[in-house]
Amino acid sequence: MNLSPIIEEVASQADDLLTGRSDRTQALKSIADFVTQDYPKLRSSDHSIIVNGVMAILEHEGVFGERFVDSFDADQNTENNS
Repeated sequence: MNLSPIIEEVASQADDLLTGRSDRTQALKSIADFVTQDYPKLRSSDHSIIVNGVMAILEHEGVFGERFVDSFDADQNTENNS
């Protein structure tokens, strides 16, 4: 079964799913709960593939890294440290 469409769909809903959750552990649990609830007929191994795929997309997009850093402030701090 091709799980890519489900991974993309869940990733596209991440902003709503992760409201109020800022760290990776909380996000992982929220996404896993969502996948289990919305796709109950899939095997647990498929659930794991979906969750891992969504987390990879979110990490690639920087959701757990510098997502909340204002780039202008970061540039100013770099210039001030020179």
